[in-house]
Amino acid sequence: MKRRVIVAMSGGVDSSVAAAMLAGQGYDVVGIAMRLAPEGEAPRGGRAACCSYEDFEDARRVAERMDFPFYVIDLRQDFARSVIEPFVGEYLAGRTPNPCLLCNRDIKFDRLWERAEALGADYVATGHYARIVRDAAGTFHLLRAADARKDQSYFLFTLSQNQLSRTLFPLGEMTKDEVRARARQLGLINADKPESQEICFVPDGNYAAFVEKYARYEMSQGDDPTLQAGEITTAEGEVIGEHGGLHRYTVGQRRGLRISAPEPLYVVKIDVPRNQLVVGKREALFQTSFIASGVNWIAIAPPAAPVRAAARVRYRAQEAMATITPSGAGRVRVVFDEAQAAITPGQAAVFYDGDRVVGGGWIETVGE
Repeated sequence: MKRRVIVAMSGGVDSSVAAAMLAGQGYDVVGIAMRLAPEGEAPRGGRAACCSYEDFEDARRVAERMDFPFYVIDLRQDFARSVIEPFVGEYLAGRTPNPCLLCNRDIKFDRLWERAEALGADYVATGHYARIVRDAAGTFHLLRAADARKDQSYFLFTLSQNQLSRTLFPLGEMTKDEVRARARQLGLINADKPESQEICFVPDGNYAAFVEKYARYEMSQGDDPTLQAGEITTAEGEVIGEHGGLHRYTVGQRRGLRISAPEPLYVVKIDVPRNQLVVGKREALFQTSFIASGVNWIAIAPPAAPVRAAARVRYRAQEAMATITPSGAGRVRVVFDEAQAAITPGQAAVFYDGDRVVGGGWIETVGE
């Protein structure tokens, strides 16, 4: 009997090739597109970053060409509750979230598996660039993709052993150029389709406007102090300007501060209780330590003693060696060998041992 696999299809070339490859390998493929973004989020005069009707049509045409069934499931309510509201809530708390991490954890590898189980599927597959290997002891390990430029292992640190055992990443050994070449070879309609660069529910890239609108009208947070204007100060407390709402800024930001200074100044702290934006020179961005919570250890038991690993504090950041010390249930203190720039509360910190993802968590406080 063929093994059934549910493939999350966005309409892009990556998920399309992943589905086509699995069909070619003899799997019983079922393509599923997830309707996630709220209505009316496409930019004027353009198309949505993903999850548009055009994307669903592209995915459907790929399924027809490769002769497997395709369905669209409406997860907008789940997505709003599990991804959008936490995204907005984090900005209101003065942190900078990464919604793709929440989407992977709570939608693609949770809600999607519920549908997969209802359809009797053995596996879920996506077009992520990452690899899964099983060792001789039966433990599953999450590894970086072969294509370092496209590696997405950072976004997958929340996966459990059970999820890894039932997940397929067909593109893990391929480069992006090879994926597009395979799509052309298969005659897929989206072989040369541009990649989506923005968050699906903020296709115009204006996060501040989205946060303000959603907080005011969907979450009834119109009087939230984070949305109000306030002081821009130095670390010494000198007031040097006015900000337009703390939700408009992130640690490390230099542009758009609208302040005059003899040298460049950067956001070094977002002080929600005082409604202040604290700025300083570039050297003030560098910190050696932080606390992370909600830590998931992928292939090892939660350690009782400090461990050494390379830590990455943003998707595009380079990892740096650190000592990771347990600090209570699901919490760790991370101390870098060398100070790192713009460690940002709300972002994920992911820990690597070579190509292997050891685990990761959410940056809570910096300089602790």
